Amino acid sequence: MMAELLTTPLHGLHLDMGAKMVPFAGYEMPVQYPLGVRKEHLHCREQAGLFDVSHMGQIRLHGDDAAKALETLVPVDVVDLPKGKQRYAVFTNEQGGILDDLMIANLGDHLFLVVNAACKAQDIQHLRDNLKGDVTVDVVDDRALLALQGPKAAEVLATFNPQVSEMVFMDIQPITVNGIECVVSRSGYTGEDGFEISVPAEHAASLAKALLDDEAVEWIGLGARDSLRLECGLCLYGHDLDTTTTPVEATLIWAISKVRRADGERAGGFPGEQIILDQIATKAVSRKRIGLVGQSKAPVREGSKLFDADDNQIGIVTSGTFGPTKGMPVAMGYLPPEFEFIAPGTEVYAEVRGKKLPMTVEKMPFVPQRYYRG
Repeated sequence: MMAELLTTPLHGLHLDMGAKMVPFAGYEMPVQYPLGVRKEHLHCREQAGLFDVSHMGQIRLHGDDAAKALETLVPVDVVDLPKGKQRYAVFTNEQGGILDDLMIANLGDHLFLVVNAACKAQDIQHLRDNLKGDVTVDVVDDRALLALQGPKAAEVLATFNPQVSEMVFMDIQPITVNGIECVVSRSGYTGEDGFEISVPAEHAASLAKALLDDEAVEWIGLGARDSLRLECGLCLYGHDLDTTTTPVEATLIWAISKVRRADGERAGGFPGEQIILDQIATKAVSRKRIGLVGQSKAPVREGSKLFDADDNQIGIVTSGTFGPTKGMPVAMGYLPPEFEFIAPGTEVYAEVRGKKLPMTVEKMPFVPQRYYRG
């Protein structure tokens, strides 16, 4: 018997807006609205899109040892993370693989974490089992999470509180929006400028409606969320990242803070440190994440095998779709490193329904990221 799907505090609003609902990470979530995936995608690139991401896990870590303890589970600098800033991180395992990717923020009296919905339960258990010292893990289950993304996001949100205009990419702070006490970060998962807004669950629908009253704002579902993040070269856990893939193989070396690397002042100290630090030093990996662009209009989906010109299977596609902004199929996958270091333009072939479709290696992001850095 299948477990009953969970719903977010905005579920009723999605139904009222005519959303097509699908199961996702144990929740019933909107995959698209009457506007349709392509138009939703382009609207977010041109104006502002509103996403319900309340299925994500929100966690607070309290205690004097919280930052130091969290550093034993992630290869990033948490101890020196300034108040009011957040940072991308990965939980690693003893083999150097990625258990999940997450955001870590310093809100002064506590650390605030946002983890992926599909990994939420295991991440919470991982923290409770492994954080030592004076640390309390507080699961936040009374708040929703909204993402407002796109070139007009700041203009829209500033009508509720002009303070948001002063924030830059990866800033986070408590801010009153529409009379509601929220926690707002200038970040997101579309490659566009934008904000993520943690809001008390009982006020989520009223805040969403207030934002949607602006003609620049449209609801965006999971379908366009996927094509937006893929065009901007952003990974999806469980697809491009997993427990068998190291941050080095995933080309996420930038997410390993200098202070935690072999010559850093707090070198190592995280699961799989030897494997990861050796891979950084030697560049010796069996595969690397690369970007691919299709030569035909047919999208190449996750799981498609990749072949060289001699018909040898050399890799696999981990994410793929048609990129509405790019105007052609885009994909991410893994290839042996000898392909990675051939100049972009290297041709490979993706198997789709028995046909080999040509694709070229292209540097990511496929569409420029437009985060606001001041």
